[in-house]
Amino acid sequence: MTTLKPDICVIGGGSGGLTVAAAAAAFGVPVVLVEKGLMGGDCLNYGCVPSKALIAAGKQAHLMGAGAPLGIAPVEAEVSFSRVMQHVRDTIAAIEPNDSVERFTSLGVTVIKAEARFRDPRTVMAGDTEIKARRFVVATGSSPFIPPIPGLDSVPFLTNETIFEQRRRPNHLLILGGGPIGIELAQAHRRLGSKVTVIEAQKALGREDPELASLAIEKIRAEGISILEGSKVARVERGTRSGVRLHVENEAGMEIIDGSHLLVAAGRAVNVANLGLEAAGIRYTPKGIVVSDKLRSSNRRVYAIGDVAGGLQFTHVANYHAGLVIRAMLFRLPARENRDIIPRVTFTDPELSHVGLTEEEARKKHRRLSILRWPYAENDRAQAEGRTAGLIKLVTDRKGRILGASIFGAGAGEMIHFWALAITRKLTVRDIASYVAPYPTLGEIGKRASITYFTETTRKPFVRALVRFLRRFG
Repeated sequence: MTTLKPDICVIGGGSGGLTVAAAAAAFGVPVVLVEKGLMGGDCLNYGCVPSKALIAAGKQAHLMGAGAPLGIAPVEAEVSFSRVMQHVRDTIAAIEPNDSVERFTSLGVTVIKAEARFRDPRTVMAGDTEIKARRFVVATGSSPFIPPIPGLDSVPFLTNETIFEQRRRPNHLLILGGGPIGIELAQAHRRLGSKVTVIEAQKALGREDPELASLAIEKIRAEGISILEGSKVARVERGTRSGVRLHVENEAGMEIIDGSHLLVAAGRAVNVANLGLEAAGIRYTPKGIVVSDKLRSSNRRVYAIGDVAGGLQFTHVANYHAGLVIRAMLFRLPARENRDIIPRVTFTDPELSHVGLTEEEARKKHRRLSILRWPYAENDRAQAEGRTAGLIKLVTDRKGRILGASIFGAGAGEMIHFWALAITRKLTVRDIASYVAPYPTLGEIGKRASITYFTETTRKPFVRALVRFLRRFG
């Protein structure tokens, strides 16, 4: 048996774990990284990277048939699904070296390819290696949640970990779950030629601002995707021709839906099994490891970051967490998680993005709010490009401080950067109104929305009276 005594031991080679390991090594800190699966984790191999590659292919196919409003004769795209999936694999392969064992070894990280398990509060076993570190970081991520639906275990089904292995286009893809993963993959497959049906127990994109989510779902339905909301899958069985049959229950009664493939996208389950957390004195629940706002577990030697920490499940959150624990472990700087500054994007076309508080969340915390909107249709660049669907929605307090921003429309994922910074720096609508926006750009919608705050202000009785007084006596 080999014994290692590094300063830091990281469990999990996904985005967050790799960030911690690379940063620690850059400062000359001895670090061991333990990963039992693929380096790069879910994001590189099964999530962000392959899904965005597939979405890009679907978007290109869609654009070929959408040029009529601009005077371009529409052309039906000839889609080679096998080549599309080769593009997905090529994209992963292009990024893979950045997350490889070889690269991290060259950075000075000791990489162990094995399953990690706590033996006691101070020791982790990885294969035949004993690791006694000063600090541990658990970054094991999450996996697809498989709901306990009768018959599901008797039929073949896909998850985000297997759908990108397909070489033939699904004829009719059934998707359980109308969250971001389900809706993104629904639109991508529809644009690549599949018939798609989404079954959602509650509201599709239900976490998002209802006003903007409804616009997104309406747009997606217009492309021919069937989205059944308020519908529960009561039973699953094999179809008549080696496909899948769903028995779906909703207000109208029981409906039978047949499809060729089934994708389960019903949420995520944190990876806490077989880690020996009990032996390490680490408290956890089905939602993840219980941590403080400093991301420290009940065992003060152990931090948890990313999905396994039980909060927001995004790659950029894992990276954010990594930065916080590096500051705490290496420099003893105060670092606390602030979820209000975390942006998120649903990569539909058009995109849907958000940062800060939604209108509903803000009303629970503030007595007086201003809700500011500006539509894409009132933006010159959007008109020139024929991308007029959507709007920006800002939530501010009574002093004009920006509490939240939601955008549905072209480039929403890129534009939310600006608003994430604005909320992080606690900017007000006055700050936004005073900057100079280049013309013509889609981002101008944010400034125009901010200016409407002052239009609202001039409608207030006191201000109106003051204006009349100044006009008469000023």
